[in-house]
Amino acid sequence: MTTSSAAERAAEILSRPFSLGSLDVRNRIAMAPMTREFSPGGVPGPDVAEYYARRAANGVGLIVTEGTYVDHASAGTSDRVPRFHGEDALSGWAAVVNAVHSAGGKIVPQLWHVGMVRTPGAPPFPDAPPVGPSGLPMGHKEPGRTMDKADIDDVIAAFAAGAAAAEARGFDGIELHGAHGYLIDQFLWAGTNRRTDAYGGDIPSRTRFAAEIAAACRAAVSPDFPIIFRMSQWKMSDYKAGLAKSPEELEAVLTPLAEAGVDAFHCSTRRYWEPEFDGSDLNLAGWAKKISGKPTIGVGSVGLDTEFTKAFQGERGGVAGIDGLLDRLERDEFDLVAVGRALLSDPAWAEKILHGRTDELSTFEASALATLH
Repeated sequence: MTTSSAAERAAEILSRPFSLGSLDVRNRIAMAPMTREFSPGGVPGPDVAEYYARRAANGVGLIVTEGTYVDHASAGTSDRVPRFHGEDALSGWAAVVNAVHSAGGKIVPQLWHVGMVRTPGAPPFPDAPPVGPSGLPMGHKEPGRTMDKADIDDVIAAFAAGAAAAEARGFDGIELHGAHGYLIDQFLWAGTNRRTDAYGGDIPSRTRFAAEIAAACRAAVSPDFPIIFRMSQWKMSDYKAGLAKSPEELEAVLTPLAEAGVDAFHCSTRRYWEPEFDGSDLNLAGWAKKISGKPTIGVGSVGLDTEFTKAFQGERGGVAGIDGLLDRLERDEFDLVAVGRALLSDPAWAEKILHGRTDELSTFEASALATLH
């Protein structure tokens, strides 16, 4: 295939519009959520608005914001990560929404509770303990407090309040962070959920907390306001962990969430080209779509030749082709593709891909983590 025909193919496949409820996205490119810690006091400022708007102005169809803390004292572990409560923070987010919309993009906030990943004594609420389904430590963290029913109800209400605030401030939907070993995922995963009540035990019971959050969010927003659920097999503390060892177990996770009101699944993998289960080339997003019938977002080292953990070790990422990605999108294995590090170093990545300017693509340098480029 010649360079020009390859560019035309990329433009044809990626430029297709996509709709999800009231959300109409101009193309199939999304910006993946990436924690940046550039919001002092938890308030996103003009630099954050400009950071997201630059990506929208350069062709990204859908922005998924960095994780933003819901209104629960134990939800966070940094006072530089944005929060999604309080008039100051929500006003800051409204400015972000306006900037992204003015640049032609759509945007959803990722609502987040870190659970047992919280560091005791850390801001924004130093006295708040780490909490989780069973109080079990994550990675090098310390044990915390097992959540009782009142705690569970409080967190569910906090997510629902965040969903309502997102719609009121003009966002185009929400994403629930149910991946990577944070609170919702801690309930989903047998490795951290040892409960013997209705929120623990078999897969449907471990999924109950997530499903109740989704249902509460659905009740708090308009019927066509999209709810996206981000999930992963791997955890930050265990890359080999898994919620589901088979398609049947994955179905047991997805079905209650879809029934509760989740409209799409954002399936986080470290390498989008890796099959999820034996006997099929489908990745996690492909399996989630096949099983649930819901739209999915694929992600994982798009456009780069190293996976994201290398960035934290100071390693650069070279430019990689996306022919395999286009193959999967062309056969509708998943519906959108989320791009992470490639968009950190190069705000114009989408514009260059969509218009055949691949010779202008930039490598990823770890120094990009230290600035809002």
